Amino acid sequence: MSDIICAKSETSGRLVRVRVGELALHVGDRCIIESELGGDLAVVVDETSTYCHNPKAAKMAVSVIRKAAPDDIRKFEWLREKEAEAYDLCLKRITAHNLPMKLVAVRYFFNEKKGIFYYTADGRIDFRELVKELAKELRMRIEMRQVGVRDEAKMIGGLGVCGRCLCCSSFMTTFAPVTIQKARKQQIVINPTKISGQCGRLMCCLGFEEQTEGRMYSQSDDRLIED
Repeated sequence: MSDIICAKSETSGRLVRVRVGELALHVGDRCIIESELGGDLAVVVDETSTYCHNPKAAKMAVSVIRKAAPDDIRKFEWLREKEAEAYDLCLKRITAHNLPMKLVAVRYFFNEKKGIFYYTADGRIDFRELVKELAKELRMRIEMRQVGVRDEAKMIGGLGVCGRCLCCSSFMTTFAPVTIQKARKQQIVINPTKISGQCGRLMCCLGFEEQTEGRMYSQSDDRLIED
């Protein structure tokens, strides 16, 4: 078995390369992997594909903490319930304080000592009273983290116009700049409703397709053209 496998996060739904070390994990096994929240529950979905064993991406693999036990699974189910309750509570407090912000998601640390509340807003928000109330109600450290609309789509997920899961929520790790020039270079009709993703920004796949524009075959004489 290879040292690197692919697992799907049960929190975000994203595919993650996981370095398993000496631990024996196979497709269908659930495990606890490293994350910024102190741990994440994931299920192994692939052991052998080239996606898992891409040498350039191996450095981005995270370590597995342990194979998930029944208690771990129940713990994550409990955390998801608590996150949903915290989300509803925060929405009520935002409305009560009339704050111009949109709550995106709530994530609890695995040790239950801290919660991160992700939101979008057009500018800076004075949420000091909101944080005090949440900390008092939930009895944990509270962090309000502002994200952009592309990050919002990445966290929530969904389906693109192609019928597949959004690239940002399935495999992308960083956002690259996407400009209207990339659409013009590919001779795409500049219709905002056709070239914008669910986040309202230009679709990330415009950048992927541009990378293949450098090599194409002429329809007239079948010659390989170098751009």
